[in-house]
This record gives sequence, C-alpha cells and structure tokens, in this order.
Amino acid sequence: MKLKTDLSNLEKCLPKNINPQKKDEFKTLFYSKMALAMHEYCKGKTASFPKAAFWGSAWLNIWYTPGVGAPTLAIKQKEDLSYKLTNRANKVAIISDGTRVLGLGNCGAASALAVMEGKAFLMNQLGAIDAEPLCVDSRDEQGEHQAQKIIDFARMVSPSYSAINLEDISQPNCYKVLDALKENCPIPVWHDDAQGTACITCAALINALKITGKKIDKVKIVLFGAGAANTSTASFLFALGADPKKMILLDSKGPLHKNRIDLKNNPSYYKQWSFCQKTNAKLITTKEEAFKDADVLIAFSKPGPNVIEPELIRLMAKRAIVFTCANPVPEIYPEQALQAGAFIVGTGRGDYENQINNSLCFPGILKGVLLCGATKITDTMALAAAKAIAKRAQDTLLNEHHILPDSTDIEVYPLQAAAVAAQAKKEGLAKIKISAKQVYAQVKQEILMRQKVNQSLIKSGFIKKPSQKMLETIFKQTLKEVL
Repeated sequence: MKLKTDLSNLEKCLPKNINPQKKDEFKTLFYSKMALAMHEYCKGKTASFPKAAFWGSAWLNIWYTPGVGAPTLAIKQKEDLSYKLTNRANKVAIISDGTRVLGLGNCGAASALAVMEGKAFLMNQLGAIDAEPLCVDSRDEQGEHQAQKIIDFARMVSPSYSAINLEDISQPNCYKVLDALKENCPIPVWHDDAQGTACITCAALINALKITGKKIDKVKIVLFGAGAANTSTASFLFALGADPKKMILLDSKGPLHKNRIDLKNNPSYYKQWSFCQKTNAKLITTKEEAFKDADVLIAFSKPGPNVIEPELIRLMAKRAIVFTCANPVPEIYPEQALQAGAFIVGTGRGDYENQINNSLCFPGILKGVLLCGATKITDTMALAAAKAIAKRAQDTLLNEHHILPDSTDIEVYPLQAAAVAAQAKKEGLAKIKISAKQVYAQVKQEILMRQKVNQSLIKSGFIKKPSQKMLETIFKQTLKEVL
C-alpha cells in the first residue's frame, strides 16, 4: 500500500501485528522526521505576498513614491488611519524569546522561529490573519532573560500591528510581560500559552462534563503542572464555576497548599503562591492523595511517556476525564490511560482522538478582536469563545471520542470570532461597530479565500508536494528504528 500525500492512510500502512506502544512511538518519530525534512524542503512555512497589483511601472508612482506620501501625511495627522490605509488592521505580531518552546525548554530565539512560523501559518489559514513571527533575544549582559526587554520591544513595534500574541516565554517573565502589556500597550495583547490553552481546555471540559453527567461545581480537579498553562486554566475554571477547594495543582515538588513556604516568598512563583491560598482545602501533600477519587485530570507538564503512571489514573473516580497535553509526547499515552480506567482522554496531538490544542481557538479569537477593534482581550472574551467552540461540537458530533470540533472545521473559527466580538461590545471594549452576524460572514468568507489561494499555489507548483520517494524512505527508516 502506498502512503498517501495527506498521510490519511498512515496507520493502515503499518504492520497489522504492531503493538499499540510501538505504534505510538512510530507516529511520534515519523512526524518528527517528516517535519525536519519538510521544513528543509519548503524552507519554512510562510512567505509574504502583495495585496496590491503590479499593472505596470507607472503604478510604482502610486504604491511607492511620490504617491505614497499622501497616505503617509494622512496617517501623520490621524494615526488611526493606519488601520484603513495600511494592512495594520489585519496584522498580528507573534513575539517570543524562545525560553520555553513547547515542552522542550529554553531553546533560544532562533529555534523558536520554527514554532512561531507555524502559528503564523495557522492564523493565515484558519483566521485569515497576516501574522509575523518576531523572535527576540531577551538576555542582558549577564545572560539573564529580562521581562522588561520583551515589554519594551512589544511597545516599540506596536505601531505596526493590531494585536500581539505572546508565545513560549518562561515563567515568571511570561506573567510579568502579559501583566505589564495589558496595562500599558496601546494594542490588545494575548498570551496563547496561558489564555489560549485555558480557553480550549475549558471548551473540552464543558463537553466532557456534559457527556459524563458531572457538574463543574461538584468535581474534584487535579491540575498536573503549575506553569502558565495550568495557572491560567485554573483561573478560567473558577470563572466557569469550579470549586477552588476541590482543586489541586501540582508542581515538581507536589501539591500546592498554604503551607508551601518554599513558594511563599519566592518572587518567581508569586502566581503559584496565590493558588496556594485558594485551592487544596484539605492540605493534601502527595500525588496519590491528589489523584484519589479525582474526576478530572488536566496535565500540562513535561513530555512523556510515563510522566504520569497508570497507577495514578487507577486511583481516579469512575468515568474519569483525563487531559494529558504535553507536547510532543503526552504525559501518558491515551491507550494506557484508557486501560487504567479513564473514560474520556484528550491530548495535545492531532493523531489521537480529542485533540486539545489552542490552534482551535487563537485564530478565531484574534480575528474577532481585530474586526471589532477591541482595545484589550479579557478572560470573559476568551470564555465566550470556549463556549462557542463547545457548542459547535454539541451541534455536530459529541461523544467520548469527539469532545471538540476538528481543526479543519472552518465553521468553528467564524463562530468564535463572532462570540468574541459580541462579548467585547458587551464589555464596552469594541471600537468598531459591527454585528456578530457580520463578523461571522466576513471571517468565513476570508478563510475560504485564504484556503483557495493556498490550493491555487499548490496547483501552480509554487508549493510543491513531497515526492512519493521521500514519504516512503522516511516511513521505512522510521519503521526500522522502532521495530
């Protein structure tokens, strides 16, 4: 059987007797090898294309000098005209210092560029947004990464963009940068690792609870990992109605609680200390106690496998909900979690069922923000998006194997963009008068156009497909290494 270019028959090409763990190992390694080969093949994932036509040399007098002086002077007199006379209204800056890339740690700014290009690609195809990766070296002369450098950089580039997407910045700098820019940046700022992850996790949990018949204010929730993703998720869960007393966050030293004096006076963990005061009312001190009878596990920690043992899943309540979202490998493989008694399992990966990945929310949220001219992005706007995402799954296909819409479902992005714009208007944050219905229609039309352009580039040969030989070679090499 030949491997298809879209890789839809990947598993069918594997030996029939391959065991599940080897299959998981194969897919992880195969996607890594393919990613490396294709990134070199395409020389990255994004490029810049003009929106204006080149009808002849005379048009250079209009698009550039001397004609361009007219819009320049107009913007000088009224800066808001930059949103009408340039592409600023649809531009997002993706800013990272590469200090916490995926689950891979401090990779550096240049390494982060591969991930940020991926974000830009998704914004283009799923949100019809023009995004630019801006990876910065935030180190001082002593080699220490400084939050203030990122803050200053973001403010300096803000005249070129409509919004800023912060990404892959280590704690506590990620919190410091977001808090500072929310207060003093002239354009809205979104931290996708924090707010984006929290948004999509809440959407997944809304539907998982609906399927299991459990109520959010009654369930015991364990958050494995206490970084930006889970601390933000915890805050969102409070807003959804979760009981802080029934919630337990765990870091590398165990459960957070009010007696964790190691966190009390540590300026690097001020966010975690605030959760020590709110959560874990029973002062649970071990992982085993935390997992016992837990209804929900949300893990954003370090890549697995075997970071979370099956024995811990067995301690959980009946019909347990398990979200293990470390990338590129979940803390425990889905097959193992299900065998250990989990009822609903989600991961951050698209090759397993129930992918919980912020790629399903940030394109739509940011597009909604841009179209309504929101001055900031609040948690309630993100929660409006979460509810729109959850409802889309409820209206199409909802069961324990499908708790979220597929990332290829283009309906979900205009729906959440409309919900975000409506919430921004409700909160008095929208500068542009546009109805939710208008937002929905415009976003859907623009996404369809972007995808049509992509297909045209493929047909023209500008975007080249990988050869069958490349696919087969990498497939065979990977299979040989795994088996």
